[in-house]
Amino acid sequence: MDTLPQQTFIGAALMVIGTLLFLPALTAGSGTFEIVALVAAAIILTIGTLLVGTSEGGRPV
Repeated sequence: MDTLPQQTFIGAALMVIGTLLFLPALTAGSGTFEIVALVAAAIILTIGTLLVGTSEGGRPV
Protein backbone atom coordinates (compact mmCIF):
# COMPACT_ATOMS: atom_id res chain seq x y z
CA MET A 1 0.00 0.00 0.00
CA ASP A 2 1.34 3.38 -0.98
CA THR A 3 1.66 5.82 1.95
CA LEU A 4 1.78 9.00 -0.13
CA PRO A 5 -1.98 9.42 -0.65
CA GLN A 6 -2.57 8.68 3.03
CA GLN A 7 0.03 11.28 4.06
CA THR A 8 -1.56 13.83 1.75
CA PHE A 9 -5.05 13.10 3.10
CA ILE A 10 -3.91 13.38 6.73
CA GLY A 11 -2.05 16.61 5.96
CA ALA A 12 -5.07 18.12 4.22
CA ALA A 13 -7.33 17.14 7.11
CA LEU A 14 -4.94 18.73 9.60
CA MET A 15 -4.88 21.89 7.50
CA VAL A 16 -8.68 22.10 7.59
CA ILE A 17 -8.77 21.48 11.35
CA GLY A 18 -6.04 24.05 11.92
CA THR A 19 -7.90 26.62 9.85
CA LEU A 20 -11.13 26.01 11.75
CA LEU A 21 -9.35 26.48 15.07
CA PHE A 22 -8.57 30.06 14.06
CA LEU A 23 -12.29 30.92 14.05
CA PRO A 24 -12.76 31.35 17.85
CA ALA A 25 -10.22 34.19 17.79
CA LEU A 26 -12.52 36.19 15.50
CA THR A 27 -14.96 36.84 18.35
CA ALA A 28 -14.93 40.15 20.21
CA GLY A 29 -13.51 38.84 23.50
CA SER A 30 -10.19 37.06 23.52
CA GLY A 31 -9.87 34.84 26.55
CA THR A 32 -7.63 31.97 27.49
CA PHE A 33 -9.50 29.51 25.28
CA GLU A 34 -8.98 31.66 22.20
CA ILE A 35 -5.24 32.00 22.87
CA VAL A 36 -4.86 28.24 23.36
CA ALA A 37 -6.89 27.62 20.20
CA LEU A 38 -4.62 29.95 18.21
CA VAL A 39 -1.47 28.17 19.41
CA ALA A 40 -2.99 24.77 18.64
CA ALA A 41 -4.20 26.00 15.25
CA ALA A 42 -0.76 27.26 14.29
CA ILE A 43 0.90 23.98 15.27
CA ILE A 44 -1.69 21.78 13.54
CA LEU A 45 -1.68 23.93 10.40
CA THR A 46 2.12 23.80 10.24
CA ILE A 47 2.19 20.01 10.60
CA GLY A 48 -0.51 19.61 7.96
CA THR A 49 1.35 21.88 5.55
CA LEU A 50 4.56 19.95 6.15
CA LEU A 51 2.84 16.63 5.45
CA VAL A 52 1.27 17.87 2.22
CA GLY A 53 4.44 19.64 1.10
CA THR A 54 6.61 16.57 1.58
CA SER A 55 4.14 13.98 0.30
CA GLU A 56 5.61 13.94 -3.20
CA GLY A 57 9.15 13.12 -4.17
CA GLY A 58 11.64 15.84 -4.92
CA ARG A 59 12.24 19.16 -3.28
CA PRO A 60 9.54 20.30 -0.83
CA VAL A 61 7.88 23.55 -1.74
